[in-house]
Order: sequence, then structure tokens, then C-alpha cells
Amino acid sequence: MTGFRQTEAQVLVRKVESIALFTLSADETAALRALPMHVATFDAYQDIVREGDRPSQSFAILEGIVAIYKSTRSGKRQVMAYHVPGDVPDLQSLHLKMLDNSISTVSPCRIGFVQHDAMRTLFRAHPRLGEVFWRMTLIDAALYREWMLNIGRREAYARMAHLFCELITRLDVVGLAPDRTCPLPMTQPELADALGVTPVHVNRVLGDMREAGLITLRNRRLTVHDWEGLKTAAEFDPTYLHLGSRDAE
Repeated sequence: MTGFRQTEAQVLVRKVESIALFTLSADETAALRALPMHVATFDAYQDIVREGDRPSQSFAILEGIVAIYKSTRSGKRQVMAYHVPGDVPDLQSLHLKMLDNSISTVSPCRIGFVQHDAMRTLFRAHPRLGEVFWRMTLIDAALYREWMLNIGRREAYARMAHLFCELITRLDVVGLAPDRTCPLPMTQPELADALGVTPVHVNRVLGDMREAGLITLRNRRLTVHDWEGLKTAAEFDPTYLHLGSRDAE
């Protein structure tokens, strides 16, 4: 195990800074950079952890996008959320012995695994960092609540617009959505699993958004041309992401 490489550290540090209620000290930043980590590379469509696992480590996303999902016994899948670089999507495994969801890659990913004992050592030495990571899990819960509202009460067009607004906002926090352009590696069937509609409906909505001049989607990259129009279509309010001063943007 080694500490983060500089670029890897920066993604997590920027994420922590975006949600912390205080400015990180030099010692806290150094401790994050020195966190012992085993980095592994995953292809797209690989499970990182599975429902029922009892992990002894958590992981940070260094590159790529992952999906949290659950499946019915018949194999129907519901994506519960997407996670982006800087996120630690299985932090609850630090306190819950068994995972109740699976997490898979959507795109090729680099994943940094940190043993739970190392995280506990970090939090004991730097209690304020422990508070930030606890806040991270609360923000994840807020994200799931917003997804429940999105799937349960918004029409398909607004669901898609909301998802795009959320991804752009979250990727921008870690410097990965310049000019409101970001990777969108999900296929139309995968977007259907996230939005609770059929792939045919996804195709129709994407076409309508292009015709309205809101977006273009080319080579698995999303570009938003009319940010205010997309936010209006989505009824998007980023308050639930709890990104400090960015909430007002």
C-alpha cells in the first residue's frame, strides 16, 4: 500500500473541501494525501462489491463513474445513484457488517481501496475529517431521497434533465465538467434502469432534448448548451447536494 499519487489525492481533497463546513488545515490535507490505499483498475460493467458482501475496506473513486444498484430475483435492476470521482460510495461498510446493495462500474474506473482500520486511525487523529466523512454519508442519503422523488413523481423528460443537471454539478465540483461538458458513459438501457422508464422512452426524450437545444450527446460525452433551460425543465435545485457556496450558483 502507498499513499495517493498527487492527482488521486487532489480529487478526494477537492471533494472533501466541497462539503466541509470549514477550511482544511495543512495537517488534515496532508493526512488525506497520506492515506494508505491500494489502487485497482476495473473495466466497465464490473461489480466492485456485491450485496451480501462483508468488506473490511471502503473505496474512493479516482477515475470513472460507478452505479449503486439493487436487483429483483428475476434480474430486473434499479440504479439507485451514480457516483463520481472523489466519492466514497460504500462508506457505510465502515459501520454496517453486510452490504445491502451492489456497486458496479459504468465506465472503466480506477478505484482506491482503504482498509477500515486505516480510516478509523485517520478519524481518531483528525476528528474533523471524521465529521466530514460522516457528512458525506448524510449527503448520499439526501441524494437517494432526491432520486426517489425524481423517479416517483417527475415525468420522464424532467427525470432525464434532473439527472443531467446533477451529474454536471457533481463533476464540476472536482473539476471534471469544463464548460458544462462531461462524460456520459451510460447506454440507453442503463439510463432506463436509472430513470425507471423503457430504453425506447429514453431514446425519445434524448431526441426531444436535442431538438429543444438543451443538450448534445456525442461519443458518450454530454454537453449542456442551455443550462438555465435544463434546470427549469428539471426543477433542479442543488440544495440537496450540500455543496456550500456552490448551492447558490
